[in-house]
Amino acid sequence: MANISAKDVAELRKQTGCGMMDCKNALVAANGDFEEAIKVLREKGMAASAKKQSRIAAEGVVDVMTQGNLTAMVEVNTETDFVAKNESFRAFVKDILKTILANRPADVAALMACKFADTDQTVEAALQEKTFTIGEKLSIRRFVIVEGTVSTYVHGMGATGVIICFDADAAAVANPGFAEVAKNVALQAAAMPCQYVDRNAVPAAVLEEEKEILKKQLEQDPKMANKPAKVLEGIIAGRLGKFYETNCLTEQAYVKDDSMTVAKYVQNAAKELGGSIRVTAFYRYDKGEGIQKREEDFAAEIAKMVSKS
Repeated sequence: MANISAKDVAELRKQTGCGMMDCKNALVAANGDFEEAIKVLREKGMAASAKKQSRIAAEGVVDVMTQGNLTAMVEVNTETDFVAKNESFRAFVKDILKTILANRPADVAALMACKFADTDQTVEAALQEKTFTIGEKLSIRRFVIVEGTVSTYVHGMGATGVIICFDADAAAVANPGFAEVAKNVALQAAAMPCQYVDRNAVPAAVLEEEKEILKKQLEQDPKMANKPAKVLEGIIAGRLGKFYETNCLTEQAYVKDDSMTVAKYVQNAAKELGGSIRVTAFYRYDKGEGIQKREEDFAAEIAKMVSKS
């Protein structure tokens, strides 16, 4: 049996990014041969990669990149926040964004078949390799590609990402003040979650459902029992206004000056800049949104580890 030193283990860990014990065991199995040890780790890693698919990856990052007239936003998930903060992982996400912008795939499945940035391997192969190196499940969950005039913002090391799309004329865009206005709208969307850009974007079915809920609320209120139909309709219309204020970006109170709406802020800014500006769409990704996170009992986990040692 070869003499495996701590230095050898550390060097193999540096080359592969795998755990210390995994590296030591691989070197033992390979009788100290580095190339064979790397092969052992790769074989185990690829086998482990399939097992990792059943794990829950609800951490990770949301990131955004703009190249020319094209902007992409992606959410890539990890199992732990520790890995999400790893510089190697974050650089990997940047390369995914480069791949998206270069290939403009239709969906995640199409992206997986694309050539990964500056390599001959596919995104799927690169993801498998990164999974092996990092040692936990990674998942490209979703992405969006936008063309045109935009503002972007990433909050909290990738916790939330926002893209705001504008219809703005050349005079407004050329003005140095446009960048600040655009950024302020992006900050608004990050700070105040909503579903629609304006009231015209709210689906008719959603409005009808909201009206029905409001109607039933009034029917159950004894104070409204003898109110004329016209009055009830007015109350419903007023409460729908509150719905728009909550759920529509341009109808929200502007966070830096709640005496006006976001639409009014943009309108006022356009006049000052000597052009026209209109918010046409927005995209917001919250990391892990809608993913059921695993509940960990860390005390039990530690006790389990101790019992095995």
